[in-house]
Amino acid sequence: MARGVYAGSFDPPTNGHLWLISKGVELFDELYVAAALNPDKKYDFSIEERVRMLKEITKEYPNTIVDRFEDLYLVDHAASVGAKYILRGIRTEEDYEYEYKMKHFNQVLNPEIESVFLMPPKELEDLSSSFVKGLIGPRGWEEVIRKLVPTPVYNAILEKYNYKRTRKRRA
Repeated sequence: MARGVYAGSFDPPTNGHLWLISKGVELFDELYVAAALNPDKKYDFSIEERVRMLKEITKEYPNTIVDRFEDLYLVDHAASVGAKYILRGIRTEEDYEYEYKMKHFNQVLNPEIESVFLMPPKELEDLSSSFVKGLIGPRGWEEVIRKLVPTPVYNAILEKYNYKRTRKRRA
C-alpha cells in the first residue's frame, strides 16, 4: 500500500492546500493530512480548529486520515504512520530551494522515505495561509476570502474574525 503524508501549518487551510490533497489522494492509497504544531510559530487557529477544518474539507476523500504532530521532524512523523512518501507543494523558487534542502535532510534522517513534489496551477501558485490572513480586514474582505478557501474554512474565518471585530467595537 502506498501511503503518503502531506503536512503543514494549515493556518487556515486554503484552496491550494485542498488542490494538493486532491492530487495526493489520486497518487496514494492513503494520504495522511497532518497539521503541524511548531512552538516557535504563532497561529490564528488552534491545532484543534485546524484539524477540525481539515477533517471537514477532506471528508469527501475516504482515503484521507487527518492527524496532527508536534516535536517531531516531518520525516519521523511519516515513519511513525508507516508512510513511505512525503507530499509537498512547490509554488515559487523560494519553495523549491527550501524543499530541495529538506528533501536531502530527510533522506539523511530516513532514506526509506521519498519526497514527492507537485506544482499547483497558475491560479493557485500565489495562494498561502499568510496571504489569506493578510487580506482580512478591509471593507469587502469576506467576498475576497470566499474565493480562496473551502466553504467550511470560510465559515470558520468569518466566525473568528467577525467575532474579534464585534468585540473591538464594543470596547
